[in-house]
Amino acid sequence: CSGNPGIGGWGAVLIIKDNEPIYLNGGDNNTTNNRMELMAAIKGLKYFNESQNITLITDSQYVKNGIELWIKNWKKNGWKTFSKKPVKNKELWLELDLEIAKHHIKWEWVKGHAGNKHNEKADYLARQYIEK
Repeated sequence: CSGNPGIGGWGAVLIIKDNEPIYLNGGDNNTTNNRMELMAAIKGLKYFNESQNITLITDSQYVKNGIELWIKNWKKNGWKTFSKKPVKNKELWLELDLEIAKHHIKWEWVKGHAGNKHNEKADYLARQYIEK
């Protein structure tokens, strides 16, 4: 995001076997970094019409921890955090949860801006939206 909140973009790089990478991006004129991280995962998963085995690599601890550590308790606690506050971006977490249910996903985290080729490309794609 350029400002947080502000104009923001998301980018995703899909690697499907030996095919050329598929690049997806988009954004919003009034959003946050966390919302764009969620959108990248959602839009990447929505690309697939049928159930897949997917390794989803993200540089977002927010997204990875939200799915692996927090979402079960959010659901159990009526979409409230540990501190009893409403979960931010609930509608996007619900959408991501629906997409995840369609696939078999292995989650991996990679440090952002650290030279990972595909992560750098996803960041470039996100910035392309902002610069439009």
